[in-house]
Amino acid sequence: MLGEYLPILLFLIVATGIGIALLVIGWALGPKRPSAEKLSPYECGFEAFEDARTQFDVRYYLVAILFIIFDLEIAFLFPWAVVFKDIGAPAIAAMAVFLGILVIGFIYEWKKGALEWE
Repeated sequence: MLGEYLPILLFLIVATGIGIALLVIGWALGPKRPSAEKLSPYECGFEAFEDARTQFDVRYYLVAILFIIFDLEIAFLFPWAVVFKDIGAPAIAAMAVFLGILVIGFIYEWKKGALEWE
């Protein structure tokens, strides 16, 4: 039974070894010429104008959470699309209901103004 896991263990060991080797080679052979310009924070091509620890507006988090929710829901379409030819009418109807609920949620968020950015 444990012999079946040997290829997985071997794969993990080799992948970890390659990752560590690449990090060590990059650190050992990489240039080490720090300067004030290289060590300064970079923000869109101009000097930082605020502290990095300022609070974000709550709307930023709301848009981020909405993106994650809708993105994950769309990810459910990929397995469905793979077996589209093999599934029957009830599965197609279930996906239509799922997409309908997704669209209703999207329209609700749009009408509430959650997607507006000032």
